[in-house]
Amino acid sequence: MKDRRIGKIVKKVLSATIPVAVSVVLVIWLFNKVNFRTVWHIVKYSCNYWWLLLMCGVLMTSRSVRGIRWGIQLRAAGVRKMPAFAEMVSIWGAYALNLILTGVGEAWRCVYVSRRQKAPLSTVIGTDLGDRISDAMMIAVLITATFFLARPALDRFMVKYSFASHVLHILYSPWLWVGVVVLIGALILLLRSKSQNKILVKIRNQAKSLWSGFVILFKMKHQVAFWSYTLVIWIAYFLMTYLCFFAFPFTRKLITPELAYGLLPGLVVFIFGSISIAIPATGGLGPWNIAVVFALSLYGIDHSDAVTYSMVVWAFQTVTQILMGLASAVYISFERRHNLTPATKDMPEQA
Repeated sequence: MKDRRIGKIVKKVLSATIPVAVSVVLVIWLFNKVNFRTVWHIVKYSCNYWWLLLMCGVLMTSRSVRGIRWGIQLRAAGVRKMPAFAEMVSIWGAYALNLILTGVGEAWRCVYVSRRQKAPLSTVIGTDLGDRISDAMMIAVLITATFFLARPALDRFMVKYSFASHVLHILYSPWLWVGVVVLIGALILLLRSKSQNKILVKIRNQAKSLWSGFVILFKMKHQVAFWSYTLVIWIAYFLMTYLCFFAFPFTRKLITPELAYGLLPGLVVFIFGSISIAIPATGGLGPWNIAVVFALSLYGIDHSDAVTYSMVVWAFQTVTQILMGLASAVYISFERRHNLTPATKDMPEQA
């Protein structure tokens, strides 16, 4: 019992310190070759902040639409309808809390909705998993589109970094895909087994939660609205990258007919930034910046200039999300003070 308790403490400490450590190390590496005088000159004299403020408005729109979209999933899972603003607030608060510690925001929004709507926590978590699966599907589609539309930039990536060619060679290997098929088959057999081994039971339960969260995306009502909102969200995400090209003199050079008026480099930067979220870091600081700097370098943007773009954009997004988080805290406090949440009668059993 004591060893288990120590293990839980160690796990919590690591989950809190690793993202911060990753951010610190990567930011130090990022600024290693930066000319700070150039950065300060750009920030003070060359940056058009109106475009950055427009980006912040698009960010707020994307988060709000995401909340409304999640409301569709919640109702499909049997959770009572929430006011639209409460749906938005659940997302605003989640993203703000994720700036403090990765994953905390997801846990908070599930608990918030579960308590507010008197719904089983497991049901709410299932919809959150479905939400994340839809994100993964969109990223896969965008990566595929980028591979075809922005092939010249990716070819430069292959030339500049030899390891990329090796990775691509592995991806094209038939043995890799044979192994993937065998692994999926083994996983299916494992999940269908009736073994009561604790580890297998836990894996089966988690797999069922993932599957139920995935299936509901295609069985729920209002699918047209759900996927329309999804499209709006991801267009907004792309615009958050593209609009900022107009804010800096060095990225405005990419807005040419040859590069589809900046849409192709915008897509590459956006995709690299989206992939970087797989790396645990506080508020994405570090991995996202490096991914953006690297993507801009494929189009000949100087390192110091690219770092300036990534840090200024990240700072504006972070401040916006903090303000939205504060707004969500005010709303929830007002809601509780005036007892605006659903009545507690007929409360379902908590999972």
